Amino acid sequence: MTKREIADVLEEIAFLLELKGENPFKVKAYSTGARVIESLPEEPTVLVQKGLLRNVKGIGQTLEGTVTELVTTGRSTLHQELQAAFPASLLDMAAIPGLGPKKLKTIYEQLGVSSVGELEYACVENRLVGLPGFGAKTQEKILAGIRQFKRHQGFHLYANVIEEAESILVAIRGTPGVVHADHAGEIRRRCEVVQGIMLVVAGGQPQSLVHALRGVPEVTQVEHQPETRTLVARSPQGLPVSIKLTEAAAYGWELLRATGSQDHVEALTQRLQARGVVPRSEIEKAIYAAAGLPYIPPEMREGHGEIELAESGRLPVLLEPGQIQGVFHTHTIYSDGSATLEQMVEATRALGYRYIGISDHSQSAFYANGLKEDRIRAQHAEIAAVQKKLPDVRIFKGIEADILVDGAMDYPDEVLATFDFVIASVHSRFNLSEEDQTKRICRALANPYVTMLGHSTGRLLLSRDAYRVDMKQVLEAAAAHGKIVEINANPHRLDLDWRLCGYAKEKGVKFSVNPDAHSTEGLADVPFGRRCCQYVASRRHGCQAPGHAALTRVLSPAASGSCQRVTLTCSERFGVAAPQTRAVRSSAPPGSHSLPPLHRRRHRRHLLDSSLPAA
Repeated sequence: MTKREIADVLEEIAFLLELKGENPFKVKAYSTGARVIESLPEEPTVLVQKGLLRNVKGIGQTLEGTVTELVTTGRSTLHQELQAAFPASLLDMAAIPGLGPKKLKTIYEQLGVSSVGELEYACVENRLVGLPGFGAKTQEKILAGIRQFKRHQGFHLYANVIEEAESILVAIRGTPGVVHADHAGEIRRRCEVVQGIMLVVAGGQPQSLVHALRGVPEVTQVEHQPETRTLVARSPQGLPVSIKLTEAAAYGWELLRATGSQDHVEALTQRLQARGVVPRSEIEKAIYAAAGLPYIPPEMREGHGEIELAESGRLPVLLEPGQIQGVFHTHTIYSDGSATLEQMVEATRALGYRYIGISDHSQSAFYANGLKEDRIRAQHAEIAAVQKKLPDVRIFKGIEADILVDGAMDYPDEVLATFDFVIASVHSRFNLSEEDQTKRICRALANPYVTMLGHSTGRLLLSRDAYRVDMKQVLEAAAAHGKIVEINANPHRLDLDWRLCGYAKEKGVKFSVNPDAHSTEGLADVPFGRRCCQYVASRRHGCQAPGHAALTRVLSPAASGSCQRVTLTCSERFGVAAPQTRAVRSSAPPGSHSLPPLHRRRHRRHLLDSSLPAA
């Protein structure tokens, strides 16, 4: 091993020792030893062979043994033992600027957070604020550090990228001579995660476009590559930017080719060749028409059978944000939200929604300040008071109740009966076998007081894979018991996955696009669930009518036993319909397919350095 590699191991040992709560002097010895080894004028191997390592200042007996073991065997027993004691993803978190080992230890031990994505989501849910030694400012610094860390990773959440992608597009469209310009690639398909920003542009001089790009704040490395008729740059977050230049007459084909997945473009090209069509047009619709197809929206161009659906007239109709009439799954300061109940209702009204479902965490979610029965009664009283004050927005009393490990709910039936709706969610024991996890969720769906299933696979994009669960069996259970399945529109989740939509639709499952909002700003996440709904409504040939894509119904409670229970259904059209007593707000696809994982980086000492003040 080289001295650099040995220093990296010693630094990691120091970090893990501190995380474990070991003697500070021992921690410092390994940290100091790493710097000493790295600054040696010769490789440690030579010193070990000559028996001179002990003579080096800063290298004691224990450290000498560790370095000798590394030199002779290429590993360290202590290092391996420490690695086995903690999730490997904790080392990813160690690279976050502003997050030192002490803070990380508190977060891991008290919240069970062990990955960057989980930490980011915990910040979004305000879970760090109440930890000892933390506060709102510390949480903000950590969140800023996470964003800085992610700039150097390969994948980014769509929601975190779209704003800067739009700023680049606006600058390009404003360039003199530009006739057409639009997003392409993953951005235009609204993929959950993206690796780059791609545009197609017709018109405008390259130098003018370069000048426009350089005028966008924090866009760097702008370059014109005339041999490929491309402009390249780096976005503010470090994403690669690629702008394809073309003439107006070929713009439609270049945009189509740069937008669709490889499978989609190849399938379409084969159809065009079979018809003897040269794909050259200014508009995409003309190319699809030449292939004998209706226009296929960008979000659907994945090569997942959309061409066959289009050919048979069964192409789904996408939901639009304006068709959504209200939201469920929202949190307030009663649990881990950052806004009061009244503030959430006012924000709902400001967004033009007609109803909101309040659903704070249940009592087992102690980490999120879950509600005991006395606080449930207090919240219901406040909801009644706010409802009188703001009568134009209907407020539904709900709860996000934990599904316990055996599938039971977190409250007895007499408590569940006091809510208008109940979201059942898994928040613990993600490591159950597929069979046990599936049985757990299916039992919860059989509970007569459960209205909908929340974030059904538990995934956190770019961070935590879905837990092992048979989603087809879960969807069958949801359909059998008449339960709603949530499309969690929080951009960190987007759960259910859109890929199982066809199966869900066949089973008659109904869905609700929910923001899982922990702040007033989080209410604006609903449109991110739009892509998940792409296969919900089809035009004809035995598929469900467009109205099945819900989210449009003005809700009214229907009597059920001793309480007012919210049931949801859809209008026959996407427009606003008269109130009815049965309802479901949305419909969209589920699934458990994995997204491209981040390649875990080994975090060296320089990655532990922080450009932000320690949190």
